Amino acid sequence: MKITTEVKRKALQVVAFGFSNANVTNFFDGTIYKGQWKNFCNPGMNCYSCPAATTACPIGAMQADAGSAQFNFSFYVVGFILAIGVIFGRGVCGFLCPFGLLQELIHKIPSPKIKLPHVVRYLKYVLLVGFVLVAPVVLTNFGVGIPAFCEYICPIGTLEAGIPILAAHPEYQAIIGELFSLKTAILVITIVMCVLNERFFCKAMCPLGAIYGLLNKISVWSMKFYPQNCVSCGKCAKVCPMEIDPSKIQNSVECIRCQKCITACHTQALEMSFFAKPSNDAETPKKAA
Repeated sequence: MKITTEVKRKALQVVAFGFSNANVTNFFDGTIYKGQWKNFCNPGMNCYSCPAATTACPIGAMQADAGSAQFNFSFYVVGFILAIGVIFGRGVCGFLCPFGLLQELIHKIPSPKIKLPHVVRYLKYVLLVGFVLVAPVVLTNFGVGIPAFCEYICPIGTLEAGIPILAAHPEYQAIIGELFSLKTAILVITIVMCVLNERFFCKAMCPLGAIYGLLNKISVWSMKFYPQNCVSCGKCAKVCPMEIDPSKIQNSVECIRCQKCITACHTQALEMSFFAKPSNDAETPKKAA
């Protein structure tokens, strides 16, 4: 029995999710793992303060260093993100991101499905620049920058950390304020939109995906298109969870490398490979299946 690409991808997602959240027993007492693995960043989005979390969130770590009293630049965090992005591009989103897996599962809830206006995708760049890069330096509290994205926006932190910690510590519920109510509202909206639109958070809100996406064009692992094999059937665009047309634009900033388009293409017009050269109409096409 041949194991399909999608089954392999899903298996890798589950393994990555399990490794990222290995301390499941911490949910019972609401403690946060602070061992040696927390010195390392997760390649995907997974809240540092989640009781089960094994590693740190790169977006949280970036804000923490920028918002320190010395306003440090985190060469480790930025270097880690850039290195991963240059190799895999946004493939991290499709294969390794814990919240990416959760979004795919949420989207399976039966409901009408909608498409997003393209302009909504620019929101993640606003969040990246405004709340991740600028706000921790500009907005300070006693000389220490505020991790604005984590504190005011991130629905992942609310889902993975805020709610579980409140459930384990009922005494904290008496001090819930308007900020937590705001973040809960953002979480509810995010979940509803993920039900209606596949990977809504990836498309509209993820600052880490925005960084990886900008590296898609130069990443070592990239998509190759063979125009001579393409019959313009539209199957690749129809199955794309990010609502892009791989036959028209390869290695889009939105492409998460899930390879559903490649599986749907029966003429072998698309493939993923390392060190792929840019598509060229004059090149010799691959032999179609």
